[in-house]
Amino acid sequence: MLKAENITKNYGQLAVLKGVDISVEKGEIVSIVGSSGAGKSTLLHILGTLDKADAGTIQINDQVVSNLKGRELAAFRNKHIGFVFQFHHLLPEFSALENVCIPGWIAGRKKKEVLADAISLLKRLGLADRIENKPQQLSGGEQQRVAVARALINQPLIVFADEPTGNLDSKNAKELHELFVSLRDDFKQTFLIVTHNEDLAAMSDRRLHMKDGMIV
Repeated sequence: MLKAENITKNYGQLAVLKGVDISVEKGEIVSIVGSSGAGKSTLLHILGTLDKADAGTIQINDQVVSNLKGRELAAFRNKHIGFVFQFHHLLPEFSALENVCIPGWIAGRKKKEVLADAISLLKRLGLADRIENKPQQLSGGEQQRVAVARALINQPLIVFADEPTGNLDSKNAKELHELFVSLRDDFKQTFLIVTHNEDLAAMSDRRLHMKDGMIV
């Protein structure tokens, strides 16, 4: 599903990633753990095509995404990659339903089809009675579940999650962990997760440890 080789990234004289190799299989939940400054989020953003590596190659489902640029890269990202961040980044002027629909509409899918998929996802995530609520009317856990639904709306090949439970209390964090596992079990959804949460890491299929810009 995902294969990256020799990923390097420097910021000036600081080497943040020092030749990282990583692979993730379809339907696998992989967590990356390590201390702050180890390069975890930088690696995740590069693998998710939000940032560019200085060297190395990235393949997602046999597509060499490290060669894509501009609109072609943006279209691939929107269609095949989902993102969940520590802060949900929902648009405050739109309802939960509209926030989930936006990536589908950007992809040019039929409006009714996207709406139906978004409603189905929000129901699946326990938000059937909250679809018309705006973000400020939702709890932190509900907002993060809306963000998960948004990440899934285009049926991505892989979801990248950067500290997805970092802003949640323990109860909501546990529920989100269990949600990831159920999505893997029910839909063979693939996840690559950067986390400091040991409980989430323990529920993953594999745990990778980063230190000083390398997977050790």
